[in-house]
Amino acid sequence: MSRANPAREARHRQRQDEIIAAGRRCFRQSGFHAASMAQLAAEAQLSVGQIYRYFVSKDAIIEEMVKRIIDTRLQHIKETATADLPRLLAWRHALNEEDEALMREVAAEATRNPVVARMMAEADNRMFTQACQNVKRDHPEMSDEAIRACVEVMAVLTEGTAWRRLTPQKASADRLYTLYQQINTLLFRTED
Repeated sequence: MSRANPAREARHRQRQDEIIAAGRRCFRQSGFHAASMAQLAAEAQLSVGQIYRYFVSKDAIIEEMVKRIIDTRLQHIKETATADLPRLLAWRHALNEEDEALMREVAAEATRNPVVARMMAEADNRMFTQACQNVKRDHPEMSDEAIRACVEVMAVLTEGTAWRRLTPQKASADRLYTLYQQINTLLFRTED
């Protein structure tokens, strides 16, 4: 059994990173659907054939990009308490604005492409599972059913807020914070 060459693996990973970075720029500019492999190759300063050495398809590039965005979000979720949600929602905090925009592109592409729709479903499952683990950590007294319901409501609030970032906020963040705190209190109260 031969050992992998660490220098070669590092070069391979670096080239993948460069392709992902070029893909992010192309997808932000043209959308996933309209961005061509030729456009991506030009942006990465590679030939299309060279890109196919690292990714078997445009969908594979999208999948790796989504995986990286979700990995970052999962790390953030692990480090965030459920009590922090009202503040994040009220002031419309985004972990990464570019990632938010790219995930909107992914959502649009998922309506046309079943492979990307599967990626979205897998990403959602990963995020939902981690959020449930966080709620269980912060509220061990809650039943699994109650946790799933609370996480579903939190997901709707969070994802809705991500879409609302596209428009000017129409209520004061301070007032929204109070409302979100009330929702949080309702969601995470001890079950009767």
